[in-house]
Amino acid sequence: MSDSRRWAWPLLIGVLAAIGILLAIGDIAAGAKWPNPMSDALVGPGVVVKSGVPASATPGTQTVRFDRTGVAEKFIFESPIGGIGPLNPYQAVRAFLSSGAGLVLLALAGLVVFPGRARNAVERLEARHGSEIAVGAGLVMVLLTLAAITLLRFTLLFLAVVPLVLFVALIASLFGIACISLWIGRLLRRRLRLSNAHPLIAALAGALVIFDLAVIPYAGVFAFAAVAMAGLGLAVVTRFGSAGGWSFGDLIW
Repeated sequence: MSDSRRWAWPLLIGVLAAIGILLAIGDIAAGAKWPNPMSDALVGPGVVVKSGVPASATPGTQTVRFDRTGVAEKFIFESPIGGIGPLNPYQAVRAFLSSGAGLVLLALAGLVVFPGRARNAVERLEARHGSEIAVGAGLVMVLLTLAAITLLRFTLLFLAVVPLVLFVALIASLFGIACISLWIGRLLRRRLRLSNAHPLIAALAGALVIFDLAVIPYAGVFAFAAVAMAGLGLAVVTRFGSAGGWSFGDLIW
C-alpha cells in the first residue's frame, strides 16, 4: 500500500475535524448577533466578559459560562465581516471536543453494541431509494409522535407516557444516526476511492460529516434535524436493523 493511500483516512478525518471547527467559529460568531438555535444548543449563549468589567459595560462582547481561567479571553478576535460577533476559536474547539466528540462516541457505541443490526440497516439504506424511504418514514413518525403527544395531553397518562414516547424516539434516532454515519463513511470510501478501513474508522468520518452539517450557521439546525429524522425513519423501517425488516405482511396470519 502506498503512503498516500495509507494516510488517506487520517487526512480525511483531520480535514473534516478542521472544517467542523471553522464552521463552529462561524456558527458561534453568528449566534452572537442573532438567535441561532444550534449555536445555543452546542455551546450555550455568550463568549467572554473580561475580568473586572461588568457585562453591562461591554455590550459588544459575549460571555463564556464556567470559564474562570481567563484563557478564552486571549483567543477572541474581531470579525473582518461586519454584522456578526467576534471570532472565538477557543470556544469552537471546546464545542468540537464536547458536542462533536459526544456525537462520535454515540455513533460508535451504537455500532459496537449492535453490529449485526447496524449492518442490516446500512444495507437497507444503500438499497435503491433507501435514503428517500428513511426520510419519508422519519417524517411520518415525527408527525405521529407529535399527534400522540397532543392527544396524551388530554389524558391522565400524559406525565407517565410522554417521556417514554420521547425516550423511545430518541433511542431510535441515535441508532439511525449511528447507521447513517457508517453509510456516509462507506459512501466517502467509494466516492474518494479510499482504501478499505475498519468500519469504525469509516463511521468516525461519517459522524464528523454530520457534525459539520450541524454547525453550519443557521442552516445547521435544519440539516441535523433532517439527519435525525432520517435516522428515526431508518430505525422504524428496519425495525432497529432486524433481518426481516418492516412489512405489512406481519399483520397477516
